[in-house]
Amino acid sequence: MTDFSYARGAAVLTIDLGAVQANWRSLRDRLHGAACGAVLKADAYGLGAARIAQALAAAGCRHFVTAHLDEAIALRPHVPAAAEVFVLHGPPPGLAAEFLAHDLTPVLNSLSQIEAWTTLAREEARRLPAVLQVDTGMSRLGLSPAELVRLAEEPSRLEGVAVRAVMSHLACAERPDHPMNAAQLARFATLRRQLPAAPASLAASSGIFLGPDYHFDIVRPGSALYGIAPVAGQPNPLRQAVRLDAPIQQTRRIAAGESVGYGATWHAPAPARIATVPAGYADGYLRSLGNRAHGYVGGIAVPLVGMVSMDMATFDVSAVPEAALGPDASIELIGPHQTLDALAQRAGTIGYEILTSLGSRYQRRYLDAPAAAPTTSSKQDVFA
Repeated sequence: MTDFSYARGAAVLTIDLGAVQANWRSLRDRLHGAACGAVLKADAYGLGAARIAQALAAAGCRHFVTAHLDEAIALRPHVPAAAEVFVLHGPPPGLAAEFLAHDLTPVLNSLSQIEAWTTLAREEARRLPAVLQVDTGMSRLGLSPAELVRLAEEPSRLEGVAVRAVMSHLACAERPDHPMNAAQLARFATLRRQLPAAPASLAASSGIFLGPDYHFDIVRPGSALYGIAPVAGQPNPLRQAVRLDAPIQQTRRIAAGESVGYGATWHAPAPARIATVPAGYADGYLRSLGNRAHGYVGGIAVPLVGMVSMDMATFDVSAVPEAALGPDASIELIGPHQTLDALAQRAGTIGYEILTSLGSRYQRRYLDAPAAAPTTSSKQDVFA
């Protein structure tokens, strides 16, 4: 039984804002002078960027990160005016002016993005803030070593750029013993010296747990805020921020040998009682979970049987007492008995994919709504 209504017939996704705040504070307290930001890309990993941002601002966060320009534009009204909003993908072609219009700071990843930004700076007759990203081994976004050589040889390319920070991204931070971590740290130190002196940022969620050498001036946690384990194979020090419960729409008894679901991939080994819930792969309850996952009813594990459908999943609830399967009965899909990481392992993926796949059809319930975020009329130097 749960303490909310299934009157609308959909599963309920509960988002614990207090847990998100507690996780941010826990990460902040691991730092030694560095600022703790928050990555809210992909609508705060699917949990609602506006609500998450307000909660984190109330906890004291003043550095927010998105991936795309439109994400940042939507986020800006929900964070304090004194906060800085960074856009990891930088200015799309022809849209650099949008960053000024919405008080956003781009991350510049290429010489072409730098050129667009300096062109705008000349038009504005002032230096414009930006972050420079260098590629230290991800081979993804960021200035390459060859591009950094060109910048060093032609420093005028950066005229008009007020460098807020130099950043990079770790490839293997969730595995502390991986040699890539130390290699990227050393490469980051080398590449930074080819750029104007500025604050630095290297660590995201898992990188925080590599220790102070990786913290620099600002860290950028994302998944850890929402309770995903930051270090592979170690106990999770963070609070779970998400719970997913699905109402039992119907139960039926089937005979031994009868099949369940598309493809008839599961046959009852004995007479069984099957419960159907309104959560399927269209809701981010992944198809790969078929015949592999479990749900929980009153703490009793109930196996998912058959394939996951677009809108439904089926569970063998034969072990659950009849009295626990009344009209208000539900199955816990994510929660205290099964974390995001545990469900992801059963699906053959990572907690990030489960979290960002959770669909829009769920009823959403936010716990511990924060007070209104403080605002100020002028921007302060958040790196001070």
